[in-house]
Amino acid sequence: MQAVSDFRMLQANSHLSAESFAYIESLYESYLSNPDSVSAEWRSFFSDMADRAGSDYAYREGREKFAALSLQQNLLHAHVHAAGGDTNLLALEIKQARVSNLIQSYRINGHRHADLDPLGLWQRAKAPDLSLEYHKLSVADLDTVFHASGLFFPEKTLPLKSILAKLQQTYCGTIGTEFMHVLDTEQRAWLYQHFESVLGKPAVAKEVQCKVLNRLTAAEGMERYLGSRYPGTKRFSLEGAGALLPLLDELIYHSGNYDIVEVVMGMAHRGRLNILVNILGKSPAELFDEFEGKKVNAMGSGDVKYHQGFSSNVTTARGNEVHLAMAFNPSHLEIVAPVVVGSVRARQDRREDSKGDFVIPVIMHGDAAFAGQGVVMETFQMSQLRGFRTGGSIHIVINNQVGFTTSDLRDARSTEYCTDIAKVVQAPILHVNADDPEAVIFAARFALDYRMTFKQDIVIDLICYRRRGHNEADEPSVTQPLMYKKIATHPTVREIYAQKLIEEGTVTSQEAKDYVDQYRATLEKGASVTSSLVTKPDTSLFVDWTPYLGHEWSDVADTGFDKTSLLDIAAKLSQVPEGFVLQKQVAGLMANRAKMAAAKMPVDWGFAENLAYATLLQQGYHVRITGQDSARGTFAHRHARLNDQNSGETLIPLKTIAQEEEHRFQLFDSFLSEEAVLAFEYGYSSTSPITLVVWEAQFGDFANGAQVVIDQFITSGEIKWERLSGLVLLLPHGYEGQGPEHSSARLERFMQLCAEHNIQVCIPSTPAQVFHMLRRQMVRNIRKPLVVMSPKSLLRHKLVVSDMDDLAHGSFQTVLPEQDITIVPEAMERVVLCSGKVYYDLLQKRQTMKIKNTAIIRIEQVYPFPHDPLISMLQIYTNIKTLIWCQEEPMNQGIWYCSQHNIMAVARRINPKMAVHFAGRESSAAPATGYVALHKQQQEALLEQAMTL
Repeated sequence: MQAVSDFRMLQANSHLSAESFAYIESLYESYLSNPDSVSAEWRSFFSDMADRAGSDYAYREGREKFAALSLQQNLLHAHVHAAGGDTNLLALEIKQARVSNLIQSYRINGHRHADLDPLGLWQRAKAPDLSLEYHKLSVADLDTVFHASGLFFPEKTLPLKSILAKLQQTYCGTIGTEFMHVLDTEQRAWLYQHFESVLGKPAVAKEVQCKVLNRLTAAEGMERYLGSRYPGTKRFSLEGAGALLPLLDELIYHSGNYDIVEVVMGMAHRGRLNILVNILGKSPAELFDEFEGKKVNAMGSGDVKYHQGFSSNVTTARGNEVHLAMAFNPSHLEIVAPVVVGSVRARQDRREDSKGDFVIPVIMHGDAAFAGQGVVMETFQMSQLRGFRTGGSIHIVINNQVGFTTSDLRDARSTEYCTDIAKVVQAPILHVNADDPEAVIFAARFALDYRMTFKQDIVIDLICYRRRGHNEADEPSVTQPLMYKKIATHPTVREIYAQKLIEEGTVTSQEAKDYVDQYRATLEKGASVTSSLVTKPDTSLFVDWTPYLGHEWSDVADTGFDKTSLLDIAAKLSQVPEGFVLQKQVAGLMANRAKMAAAKMPVDWGFAENLAYATLLQQGYHVRITGQDSARGTFAHRHARLNDQNSGETLIPLKTIAQEEEHRFQLFDSFLSEEAVLAFEYGYSSTSPITLVVWEAQFGDFANGAQVVIDQFITSGEIKWERLSGLVLLLPHGYEGQGPEHSSARLERFMQLCAEHNIQVCIPSTPAQVFHMLRRQMVRNIRKPLVVMSPKSLLRHKLVVSDMDDLAHGSFQTVLPEQDITIVPEAMERVVLCSGKVYYDLLQKRQTMKIKNTAIIRIEQVYPFPHDPLISMLQIYTNIKTLIWCQEEPMNQGIWYCSQHNIMAVARRINPKMAVHFAGRESSAAPATGYVALHKQQQEALLEQAMTL
């Protein structure tokens, strides 16, 4: 620190110190980016300093070391000066430092002077540090030759005017870059090298220019054709953003150079129909049928045409075949992003592509949604987490400069760009003027090259405009009069580019017109307009779902497992290596599991659940479990991962069943997100039918934060889009006096969403039931989402146990009968129906009150409602007069509110005159009381009510 003190003294007394400091700092930055950009003397000096002080010391370990470095140089300059040295040389060094700072300013703020807005309406404050005057340079210095400090230009030294011209060409053209927030030195150097070496945009060969014009013609031709054939019909056209088509085309084509075999895309409405037809090869005739209201799908409710997905195979560079998949997407815009990356992760796991070399996600966003919706940040946050990473996504923001009808930045966002949220993961950002298609295709190649090199996210901000309103029935000039006055006279990107190529002699005006006529003629035939479409696709590139289609709903499946094999697996799961030190309570739990495995103790909930996963793994299925506490379980029952208390080493016994195939069993404690994680898991489950995908909420009501995923995908995806999913939601549920936020998983919301056998809702009450329920989810060739109201206090309840025989034999029972063998069916006058935890409270209450005329039956699957099994069970009670439904939830919540018609229908089948009553809490705006005393009072009242009504 003495060196720092000396340096500060020198700064106060020397007119050279500050300038030299800046110069040396800029040289060091250049050295970090490219060691060859500085002289051999400086290279040797920085290398020596790095060896002694640690690499990247200037920015990673503070400025003190740089101060010491600068001190040495200032002392050297002072010595030269005192000895009659060349003062002109020192003055030139000072100006070199200023030039170096100017270069850095262009790298940082050049985008603020870039030509990015096709409409020319942007009014942005200029960056003062891009002027010569700011850096104390003048026109008199323009002819002076300086070192191009750190720049990746071919020339090492240039006159200042040449440096300035190249900087403006590179950083102030139709691409504006934001790279400086990327902290990794290697990545930042790569970005600058690949951008600066071509001065921000390389020359484009004539054949490529013709291909781009062809693609722009297709983009515009599709919209004009639809506009004339179906005027005023919603289509959310691509007009104004036509360059998206060559962008995607180039990205997909270039993917062949990396041997990529799958590209999974997600996007909202804008331009979706255009992309489906012109990129993925959807039949125009099929699209026309959708416009004309014809039902294309044979089953389901269907969805509007601009929500539809599609998949196909196309040829790419080097003749490679790649599978393209466009995810189905509801109106909730950005929610498709985590669904896409979840689907990509499943595809990568299927290919054992742990690095993300062969499957990539491409996600298209709207500018307002990208800036405004929190799931975007959540998706970025998961991008490098081990349970969710895919090797980076390519994000394309279709920046229309309007969000619905909001365009005034004072209302739209608090950041300069809509893409600023991407900086949270240091994703490089390329802002591109969409009216320059050559810049656009360069951005596409650049983005793919970066993603494949570093396996990180990257963003292309495609700055365009929206020629129509929010939809084709909307009049945009009502809210954006000036913008749409400009748009009305602004030529299309195809017109601009065609004129450019005509002037350059690349095409003639007749050839440009022929492109238009040929495309329209093909379109009118209803034939495919995608020349790269593979008509006989390689089926190995995608998953075959046909084994899971067309099955009737069934209550029964044989989910038993050979007992000898089960005991063997149980023994493996309960083994702890010698010297592996467990926490005290966990050690006791594992000791008990060893006893359970030896049939010396009944099986508890946690062990039965682990055995379900283990037996599925043994049969060749895959298992993936995520949640904020999924490894141990929120209520410390699962303990699928063990932690050594001394070394911190972890042990996952289920991995021994999966053997060497790491991806077959995945267990991850997720980051604190519900929406993005559940969407990710839905995407995974909809792509991998052989994987039991389980998401566990920390508390059941936390699923509220993912309601969009539940409503738009999980419960309706099959009926809207014919997309299957076997996703399992474990939602802790039960009234134990923990207040309104931690009692209810909002069962009534799921019940309200139940229809057409879309999901399963189960409330298992024994370890054997959870074992068979989880196994049934995979053993049956039916893939339906499973919503489980899972227990809390029951996890260690003394009555909630099962024998190993109960697991080895039988199946999941949708209804469990009365368990008291002393019950005489003919003596029963009343039957109480219930689900879940309240059953055990009712048992105790019946015993306490010494009631002899009341049977208790558990409904373990509340949807699809088990009418026939329940009727069969009730028919043995020939003298019942009253049927009671008992629940812990208030009357307006839980099962009663949405499913009482099922209970009454069953009662009528038994006896048309049978009385049906409700026992539970009174209707309430909140799920539960926050007062323990009141909770107990309410609980006691509903139990007594159930036994006396």
